[in-house]
Amino acid sequence: MNKIEQQNIQVGEIANGLPLTIPVYRLKGDGSGKNVYIQANMHGAEVQGNAVIYQLLEQLKGLGLRGDITLVPYANPIGCNQKSGEFTLGRFDPITGVNWNRMYHYNAELVNRFAERSHTLSDEQLTTEFKAALIDDIEQKLTGPQHSLSTGKRIALNLQRLAHEADIVLDLHTGPISAKHLYCAEYARESAKHFNIEHVLLIPNEFDGAMDEASFCPWWQLHTQLQQQGRAYDIPVEAYTVELGSQERINLTDALDDAQSILSYLNYQGVFIDAPYFAKTMQRHACMLKDYVTYYAPMGGMIEYTASLGEHIKAGDAIAKVLRMERYLSEEPLHTLHFEQDAIAILHFASASVNQGTELYKFFTNTFDL
Repeated sequence: MNKIEQQNIQVGEIANGLPLTIPVYRLKGDGSGKNVYIQANMHGAEVQGNAVIYQLLEQLKGLGLRGDITLVPYANPIGCNQKSGEFTLGRFDPITGVNWNRMYHYNAELVNRFAERSHTLSDEQLTTEFKAALIDDIEQKLTGPQHSLSTGKRIALNLQRLAHEADIVLDLHTGPISAKHLYCAEYARESAKHFNIEHVLLIPNEFDGAMDEASFCPWWQLHTQLQQQGRAYDIPVEAYTVELGSQERINLTDALDDAQSILSYLNYQGVFIDAPYFAKTMQRHACMLKDYVTYYAPMGGMIEYTASLGEHIKAGDAIAKVLRMERYLSEEPLHTLHFEQDAIAILHFASASVNQGTELYKFFTNTFDL
């Protein structure tokens, strides 16, 4: 039975001067495999990842571990307590308005510096020293002038410090009302086949502030610069955003399935010794990020969402009905919305009450089999 250690890490202070902390669980491997970092609940309403971490801990207790595993539920203690009536907000910092998952740090100059001196280092030395430099870069931010860090930035940097210690980073999220899907760097598309996730979104080598990008972009950029110098260098880090379904709910049965999906991927990566977890045989549909289309509500009203999530729709199919009762006597009160491309419906807005311009649906378009 593996020993699970808990540490509560301080990530800030609240107005009464008390510390703001997050729980961190660690399991120690034998040192022969990749290290893993998994976090959940960076957005307040996206709580299913906490149930998945629970199910992972239940399974990990009895597995032979090659790599160390770090798990962080309740990664954003402000966000998960940010309530308005019966609803959890917690997607944006209420003070700055910035998305909690867009505050991570990326230092392009650090990548350039290592690419320039790479000829003096073996691949193993390069990996070890670059990882140490990424961690040191974060620590300098955290120990620098305290007035320079917002609440959200301080939380993000503390989490990123933990993530940079790992070779595999999984950030667990959910959508508003959503099918399960995976954000995957284009270079790692073969690895994505080892999650039990049907829909895969392939993202480019661009940093937009998210945890997965903060984890893989430095390594991918380093790989690209070395490739331009004529040196082959395998990217040693993989990072994913794992979308577990819909917000504001947990389901422990689904969480066990999600945990087994993650364990299948980790087993493929050699994290375990003789573990019985393998990816299911399924058809996996992929989409490039540029083809992930947002459909904004063309009118305000009350919405019935008629395109089922995960459903393959044909160009011109109906996706929603809009009820506008204020116009019952003056014009047709019921309108049908259509989408003019072949697509897969991935997620839709959580409420039936929408303003014109609301992000109503997101669709995979120009899909292909992974």
